[in-house]
Amino acid sequence: MSLERELYKRADNKCELCGNEEHLQIYTLAPQKDETLNKSLVACKICVDQIEDPEITDANHWRCLNDSMWSEQDAVKVAAWRMLSRLRAEGWPQDLLDMMYLEDDILEFAKATGEGEADPEKLIHRDVNGVVLEHGDSVVLIKDLKVKGSSMVAKQGTAVRNIRLDRDNEKYIEGKVGPTLTVIITDFVKKL
Repeated sequence: MSLERELYKRADNKCELCGNEEHLQIYTLAPQKDETLNKSLVACKICVDQIEDPEITDANHWRCLNDSMWSEQDAVKVAAWRMLSRLRAEGWPQDLLDMMYLEDDILEFAKATGEGEADPEKLIHRDVNGVVLEHGDSVVLIKDLKVKGSSMVAKQGTAVRNIRLDRDNEKYIEGKVGPTLTVIITDFVKKL
């Protein structure tokens, strides 16, 4: 039986990560080059695209890992561990990672790509409650703030949508308060 046929039989013709039945392909986990039963899995195009390009990762798509992380297949467990590690700042993936168990050799392979290691250069923006803020999030002001350079006061409870993160300071975000684009200190906002 060919490797491809064995993998599709094992996967029951579904993505082994999210269960999608369309646009399936064999995906071999990096840094592995050759397709093998233990280092490959059947995945849909959506999963493969997001695994390979962290910029387009949709955290909600990966809630499917709640089920697939319990797979008996090492390749599926490794892929689940890597994606949960990438998304750990969301909160819920960290809970799943805490429940997950991998044998030492499997965990070593999972860490081979560097996924899950903290980037010491990356700034992490957090709101007043310590929740991680991402580009495009919405926040609400927790106190009245005077806008520098104008007579305007941004009132407590004002929603600021589609924020941008300052690259140089984890305490600063940018967002529109009324018609004015302004810099806001993260100590005075709460994520919506």
